Amino acid sequence: MPTPTRTLNIGILAHVDAGKTSLTERLLYDTGTISRLGSVDGGDTQTDTSAIERQRGITVRSAVASFRVGGTQVNLIDTPGHSDFVAEVERALGVLDSAVLVLSAVEGVQAQTRVLMRTLREAGLPTLIFVNKIDRAGARVEGLLADVRRKLTPHIVRMTDVCDAGSRHATTSPRRAATAAQFAAECDELLADHDHDILTRVVDGPPLTPAERTTALADQTAHALVHPVYFGSAISGQGVASLIEALATLLPPPPATAAPTDTPPRGTVFAVERDEAGHKTAYLRLFEGALLPRQSVTFTSPDPVGTGANTTTHTGRLTGLEVVGREDEPGTVRLIAGEIGRLRGLPGIRVGDQLGRPTGRRRHFAAPTLQSVVRPREPGPAMAARLHSALSDLAERDPLIRARTEVGGATSVFLYGEVQKEVIAATLADTYGIEAVFEPSRTVCTERPAGTGESMRELAHRGPAPTGHWATVGLRVEAAPYGTGNSFRYETELGALPRAFHQAIEETVYEALRAGGPRGWAVADCAVTLVRSGFDSILSTAGDFRALTRIVLTQALREAGTLLYEPYQAFELDVPADTLAAVARQLTALGALIEESGSTATAGVWRLRGTVAARRVADIERRLPGLTHGEALWWARPADDRPSSPPHTHGDGHGHGGQAISPAGLA
Repeated sequence: MPTPTRTLNIGILAHVDAGKTSLTERLLYDTGTISRLGSVDGGDTQTDTSAIERQRGITVRSAVASFRVGGTQVNLIDTPGHSDFVAEVERALGVLDSAVLVLSAVEGVQAQTRVLMRTLREAGLPTLIFVNKIDRAGARVEGLLADVRRKLTPHIVRMTDVCDAGSRHATTSPRRAATAAQFAAECDELLADHDHDILTRVVDGPPLTPAERTTALADQTAHALVHPVYFGSAISGQGVASLIEALATLLPPPPATAAPTDTPPRGTVFAVERDEAGHKTAYLRLFEGALLPRQSVTFTSPDPVGTGANTTTHTGRLTGLEVVGREDEPGTVRLIAGEIGRLRGLPGIRVGDQLGRPTGRRRHFAAPTLQSVVRPREPGPAMAARLHSALSDLAERDPLIRARTEVGGATSVFLYGEVQKEVIAATLADTYGIEAVFEPSRTVCTERPAGTGESMRELAHRGPAPTGHWATVGLRVEAAPYGTGNSFRYETELGALPRAFHQAIEETVYEALRAGGPRGWAVADCAVTLVRSGFDSILSTAGDFRALTRIVLTQALREAGTLLYEPYQAFELDVPADTLAAVARQLTALGALIEESGSTATAGVWRLRGTVAARRVADIERRLPGLTHGEALWWARPADDRPSSPPHTHGDGHGHGGQAISPAGLA
C-alpha cells in the first residue's frame, strides 16, 4: 500500500450517548477499513475493546482507529463522553490536529457538549460539527441550529440539508447543490466576519466564485474561525460521505516540522494498553524527528499533581514499533513526525510521558477532586496487598488516578466522579478478580505550611531521647510560593553524607509530602531544607535515614502548622434576566463568589461569572433547572484551590475551615 501524502490525527468528541463510537464505526466501514459494522449495544465495536466498555456501552479510554481518504490517512481517536473521564479527553486534545464534535439531533446541545466546545476553542483546534440521529423520532434541524449558535458558537456554516427529519427515511443532501444561492449568501456573510477583503466583495462585489468560497471556507475552518455543520445518521450512513469529504478537504495537515535528520524525536504518550501477560503498548504522537525499531529513547514523566519532584526520566530500548494505519515490510518501519506509533519494550512508560523536549502542547490537567477509601471485601493482608497492586497498575494507565496506602492498610483512590468509581470497581472484579468495597467519596483537600517549623533527631546513641536509628537528620519546612510545588535543598555540605543517604532523605521527603501532612492530605508548596545530618560509618544504613526522615518531617510540619485548601471551580452561567435575582441568591447561599455579571448578546439573557467550591457544584447543577425553567447554561472548569471555608470535613472528620492547624490543635 503506498504511503499517504499526509496524516491527520482527529478526535471524535461528544456528550455521552450522542453516537460518537457509532460514527467511528461507520467511518471505518464506509471507507472500507472494516467489512462489518459493529454496534455499541452488541459490544463489538472497533474502539470500545475492554470488557467494561462493552458491558456498559460507554467509552472509558481513548482508542485509535485509522482509514484512508485518497492520499490522506486519518487517525481517529475516539474519546470518552462522560464527564467523569474528561481528563482522558483533555489528554487526547494535546495530540490532535483537529476534531469532530458530535451532537444528537434529538437531545441537542447538552452540558458536556458545551464544555467540550469551549475546550476545543481554547485549544484552537479546527472543528467540524456532525449532528447525528436525524432518523430518530424528535430529531430537530432549524431549532437545533439555533441552539448551536446560541449555546456553542455563532460561527457555523450549515453544509447539508435534511429531508424527513425524525423518521427512519431521513436523508441528507449537500446544500451547495440543493440551495446554492442561499448557501452562498449565508456562507459569504459568515466568512466576511473574519476577512475584510471578503466583506468588501460582499458589499461592493463582485461576488465570490465557488472556488474562492471553498478556499476561504477551508482556510477559516483550518484557523478554527468557522465550524461547518453536517447532518446525518451513523446508523443509516446518511450524511457520512459528506463528512468524509470534509475531513480530506477542509481540515489542515499538521504544521510542517524540521526534517527527521535535523532534529531529535519529540512526542507525547497519550494511551497505554496491557496485554494478558502484562506487557505494555504505548501510543505515541510524534511531533518532530523520527523513530526506528531498537532505538534507545528517554522519556520524561511530569508529576501530574504538583506535590512532588517536578519530573522523572526513564530510558529504554524499543523492542517493537508499529505505525498506526500502516503495514510496513520488516526492516522498513519508521515513525515520522505527524504519525502515531505503537511502542513496546518500555515497562516504565506512563500516559503523559514526553519523548524529547516538551512539546509545548501538553495541557495541565486538574487533579481529581474526590477521594474514596477502598477495601477488599475479603479481609486479610494478602488481599489488601493484591488490591493495592491492582490499583497501582490502573494508575499507570491514568496518572491522575492515584492510589495511596492509609493507616491500617486500607487504600485510597482519587477520582473525578462516581461513575469512574463504578468503572474501577468493575475493572477490579473482572480483570483482577478482586471484589472491592468503596466508602462514600469526599472532597480532596491540600495542606500548605502556615509558617516555619524545624525538627532534628540525633544518632541512636546520642541525645536525651535516642531514636533507635543510626542517623542524624534535621529538617526545616516553610511555605513556598503558591503553585511552585514542593522542593528540597541543602544547608549542609553535600559531601557530608554518602550519596545513598542523601538520596534516601530526599526521596523520603517527597514521598512523605505526597502521603499526607498532619491532617492526612497531601502537602503542596512546601520548601524543605536539610539543616543537619550525621551518620555512623559502620552501622548507618539508607533505611535508618528513610525512617528518621519521616519522623523529623512530621514533627517539623506540626511545628509549622498547616492551612487547609479545597478545590474550586470557575463558572460561567447564562440565565433568563427575570430569574437573575433568585439565581444570585442561591449561588451566594452556596458560597459562590460572583465576580462579574452583565447582559449578553442574546436578548433577555444575563451572564454571571465567578468561583465556587467544587463540593458545591453538584448542588448548584441540581437546583438551576427549577430556578430558571430549564433555561440555564452552566459551564465550569477547575480553578486554583483556596482556603477551606466551614462547614467542611477533612481527614479526621472534623471541620477546620481554613484556619492554621497548630501543634496544639493536633493533640
